[in-house]
Amino acid sequence: MKREDVVFFRTRKLENLDFFSNSPPQVFIGSKLYPRANIGVLSPSEPIDRVQLLYAPNKWTELGLSIKEILGLRNQLINSRFQVSSMKENTMFLDRAREVGMAYKPTDLEIHLKKIPKYQRENDKIIVPISLTAPLKTFKLTENPKIHTKVDKVVDDIDLKAKDALMYLYKNDFNEHFLQQLLSIGVLGLKKNRRLVPTRFSITATDDTIGMELLKEIRDYPAIEDYRLFYDEYLGNHYFILLLPTLFGYELFEYGTRYGKITGEWTDFEDYFGRKNYASSSVGGYYSVRLSVLEYLKKIKRQASVFIIRYETEKYWANLGVWCTRNCARRAMNNKYISFYSRENALDFMKNFIFNRMKQDTSPIMKKSKLLNQVREQKALKEFF
Repeated sequence: MKREDVVFFRTRKLENLDFFSNSPPQVFIGSKLYPRANIGVLSPSEPIDRVQLLYAPNKWTELGLSIKEILGLRNQLINSRFQVSSMKENTMFLDRAREVGMAYKPTDLEIHLKKIPKYQRENDKIIVPISLTAPLKTFKLTENPKIHTKVDKVVDDIDLKAKDALMYLYKNDFNEHFLQQLLSIGVLGLKKNRRLVPTRFSITATDDTIGMELLKEIRDYPAIEDYRLFYDEYLGNHYFILLLPTLFGYELFEYGTRYGKITGEWTDFEDYFGRKNYASSSVGGYYSVRLSVLEYLKKIKRQASVFIIRYETEKYWANLGVWCTRNCARRAMNNKYISFYSRENALDFMKNFIFNRMKQDTSPIMKKSKLLNQVREQKALKEFF
């Protein structure tokens, strides 16, 4: 599909509480009522072709859609939601929602609402935006959902741990958005441990779980032999990613900027042995970006320390969810890198490159960087042997 082939849907305004539709498929689990939950089945107000585009972050990236175009697609979805009293409760509605969530192709639905949907936009950095919400009276599937046999296999295996189920599907080319949804609707893992997981938590849990499993292999690989600088800009997000030829470590600095002025700073770090607590400063973006870099290291069968500076500019005027940080970093890692054989040359070039692009002096960042200071100390120690 080419960008010019995309139809930016404009479905009819919903005035009747009863309607037929199709889901991309997407199910949303809210976190505000925890340990109760709002479960939403998402669909437009009428069946549409290519409904998958309403929940397709990787396709949006591939097509180079703008923020306005992405929001235009998302604004077509109605979050028809109902409540459960606990994350382990099972109901007829929940069983149907799970069938929708497990499907790999759009599912036809008949929906009956209690009220006309209301416009509601949350400013959330992790979840994909949802605009219209309404309480659900009842709904049913008007066709059998198309569920992949490999998904059936892990769902039926009540003795398979959730991380093993995720990795089995990940290695069989199921994308992270689908895996996040499976984890969220509570169909993976040991039978006694299965429960609903709010969507915002399942996103980070999936990125972290896959990342940690990849790291088990990457820590055994030899280090790269040069310094590699990657760069990309997407939807107003600029990523400068430097790989250093040493044992794995990871540090992310994020800066909000508006017209060249810094409006916020977030940073988190881990050494070769990893983190024991949540990356509370840069939150979900920390794990999504780490996954993108780890995928690259896994592909080249090397390890490296990873130093990243991200600038979020005024062009990123609406939060689209953590998928945006993951995909921008992936784009950067798929670009041709600039190679250096001296740490000083690599850092000097990176500093000048960022100043020319962003008009930002990164000298203070590089001085306080835990990862860069660690690398400097490792080099100093080597001189004594």
